[in-house]
Parts: sequence; C-alpha cells; structure tokens
Amino acid sequence: QVQFVESGGGLVQSGGSLTLSCAASGSLGGMWPMGWYRQAPGKEREFVARVLAETIVNYGDSVRGRFTASRAGSENTVFLQMNNLKSEDTGVYFCYLRRDSTDYWGQGTAVTVSS
Repeated sequence: QVQFVESGGGLVQSGGSLTLSCAASGSLGGMWPMGWYRQAPGKEREFVARVLAETIVNYGDSVRGRFTASRAGSENTVFLQMNNLKSEDTGVYFCYLRRDSTDYWGQGTAVTVSS
C-alpha cells in the first residue's frame, strides 16, 4: 500500500501563489515518477505536471510558465509551486505516484482562486 500526505491547498486571490506538497510512503522500494492532476467542478481530471526525475519535468499546456513542479532529492515527495493563479486554476489537486505501471493517488487538496 502507498500512503500520501498532501498539503498546501487553500483560498487565494487571483494573481497570488500557493505551494502544494505531497509525500508518499509505504512499500515503495525506491524513487518513482510522481505528479499532479487537477479536477474542477463538473470537469474531467486534467494533467498538471509530472516529475520523472530530479531534472525531468513535464507540464500541462494550461500551467506551463506559471507552475513549477519539483521533488525532494531521492525521496518520493513532490512540490507544486503555483504562481500567477487564475480563477480557472480552481479545483481539487491530486498527487499521484506511478510504480510499475500502476498509479496510486492521494486524497486531493482543494485550491480556490477568487477573482
């Protein structure tokens, strides 16, 4: 089993910043790719960012240039620095870890951007 501790969500004004963190633990046996998806009310889950290794990061088109994903060294802990937030960034942000082609998901943390 994989357990997650996600934190950092909250309410912020448009143009503001938030940083999310996600720590995965359990029988992991090494460092695995991790990332973030988000889901706005009434919409499908959307890819946000993926951290394949310490220096290999992919971003979704809607967040590229505003969000920065990173991980803590060789640990299964990732961060999402979100700058210049917009109302369309509102949603629940889910952390995930991919081990051997299986995705494990965190419980999600809510982000609300007020205009």
